[in-house]
Amino acid sequence: MGLGGVGWRRVGSKVQGWGWENCLRSQGFSSAAIPSHMESVGFIGLGNMGSHMARNLINAGYRVSVHDVNENAMKRFSDDGIPTRQSPLQVSESSDVVITMLPSSSHVLDVYNGQSGLLGNGGLLGPWLYIDSSTVDPQTSRKISMDMSRCNLKEKKGYAQKPMILDAPVSGGVPAAEAGTLTFMVGGLEEAYVAAKPLLLAMGKKLIYCGGAGNGSAAKICNNMAMAISMLGVSEAFALGQNLGIKASTLTDIFNCSSARCWSSDTYNPVPGVMAGVPSSRNYDGGFTSKLMAKDLDLAMASASGVGFKCPMGSEALEIYRKLCDEGCDVKDFSCAFRHYYTGKDEK
Repeated sequence: MGLGGVGWRRVGSKVQGWGWENCLRSQGFSSAAIPSHMESVGFIGLGNMGSHMARNLINAGYRVSVHDVNENAMKRFSDDGIPTRQSPLQVSESSDVVITMLPSSSHVLDVYNGQSGLLGNGGLLGPWLYIDSSTVDPQTSRKISMDMSRCNLKEKKGYAQKPMILDAPVSGGVPAAEAGTLTFMVGGLEEAYVAAKPLLLAMGKKLIYCGGAGNGSAAKICNNMAMAISMLGVSEAFALGQNLGIKASTLTDIFNCSSARCWSSDTYNPVPGVMAGVPSSRNYDGGFTSKLMAKDLDLAMASASGVGFKCPMGSEALEIYRKLCDEGCDVKDFSCAFRHYYTGKDEK
């Protein structure tokens, strides 16, 4: 498989891209120039994450068109002269590459396989590459990949023989999406991953190839399960410390130079008054919601059940976040467990 001047070579067990960068250099262009097979990008899903990702692509010089079921979200782009489309299928008809950033597995299945979905037109597709950055279960990613494998390109192109898809969920949250510093966990054909690197690096700073289809999604739900458990453990310890008469700021200093140090203590501290610029400093608003954490934990537990693996700590974390959602904390940042589950107190 080759990409019109773009190709791959193996060095040991790794696949490395070589074609388009060398081609551009030989013609006197900067290596930052956008290859022709990626110029037009369709972006579907303009929520808190997707809107920033799409903006970063626009700022990097890509020709972007967008779609979202929320008309107000699309209007913010159309007001800036960015083309909007009324369906996923319309997005695909004007794009070389399509990126999706959607709330759940059901949304992904609908956008790809539903009426006016991306895989419409009788399986004859215009774009050569699809990238799904949604957080979904690996089974959904693998189903879409299998559905894609039965499709063909509407027009044979020198740079691809068949359409390809990557599952590429992200880590870093809204601040990293806005700053263009996301981490991408990528599953799918390694050749497609190598070809997609310039596009992904317009939205992020760290790319990790995880293996075949669905492995990016698997990595993401494992990461989020660990993050949830870590946050609950740190919150529990801080709340215990307060009950034992130790200030949370003191414990934070101890944790951060000791074996308890973790992201939940040194970067995203859950105790109000200990750290500025994090959701706990603004009443747990504007972060990664408890509802989304419960969703991701539910995906992890369903996936674990599917392979017969028990996750006692993950299961307990899911029950805690479900309880928080039931008690009205569904749109509060997931670090709110410190106050609303453990009844921890603000730092004075």
